[in-house]
Amino acid sequence: MNPRLPAGDYVLGTDDEELKRLGVQHLVWRPRAMDSWRRAGFKAGQHLLDVGCGPGYATLDLASIAGPDGRVTAVDRAPRFLKHAEGAVEAAGLVNVDFVERDLNASELPRVDADGAWCRWVFAFVSTPRQLLQSIGASMKPGGTLVIYEYFDYATWKLMPRSAAFEKFVKAVMKSWRHTGGEPDIAVDLVSWLPEDGFEIVELRPFVDVVSPVDSIWQWPSSFVETALARLVQLGHLENDEANDARKAFADAEGNPDARLVTPAVLEIVARRI
Repeated sequence: MNPRLPAGDYVLGTDDEELKRLGVQHLVWRPRAMDSWRRAGFKAGQHLLDVGCGPGYATLDLASIAGPDGRVTAVDRAPRFLKHAEGAVEAAGLVNVDFVERDLNASELPRVDADGAWCRWVFAFVSTPRQLLQSIGASMKPGGTLVIYEYFDYATWKLMPRSAAFEKFVKAVMKSWRHTGGEPDIAVDLVSWLPEDGFEIVELRPFVDVVSPVDSIWQWPSSFVETALARLVQLGHLENDEANDARKAFADAEGNPDARLVTPAVLEIVARRI
């Protein structure tokens, strides 16, 4: 039986370190996200849906795109993330965002007739991903465009030179997600489900990078490692010595200019609501 996390919590947590990590993650991925939204036709005056908005980093960008004549509905289940997002929106002087607290495992999304929807690394963590996809479809206008970023082969995440300790860590990450009902390689299923659930797939783009420690993309996995190691020990998926071995392997790679890192394989999905 899958353990239940406390209400409003995630397998990766919602503490200050996770808030910081998500900020780094969005900065690294922001150029690709903005390009995806452009190709999907997100524009001023539209109503956009941010599914699993977290601390609201993408919400701010979507609100700028929608403009004063548009609207963003941002949905998440974590009160701490939503409080952070609301503060960021207020500080930015934006008045076109509505925040909705909702458990994406159990509740329907608001029926807002969205022109566009955005969802990044959310399906991988919910226990009812097919239901969530159908709920997103019910919240969108016919002809609206959905942009999804999810992993399709998380195990591509490797160090060069190879490290058995680091690969054990990656397997533990995947196990921890599955232990709480998620599926790290959920994009494989989404590609099959979308046409069956009222969407036409417009475009699929894989993202796999091979980077050195001086590459800006390195910040993304680097910001995840320490947070995830501590969380995996806390949840009982790694022993302290295993976490320390993985931590040392990554630190050694980070200090080696000849080292390379292969990132987890992400699939960008652009689909149109029929």
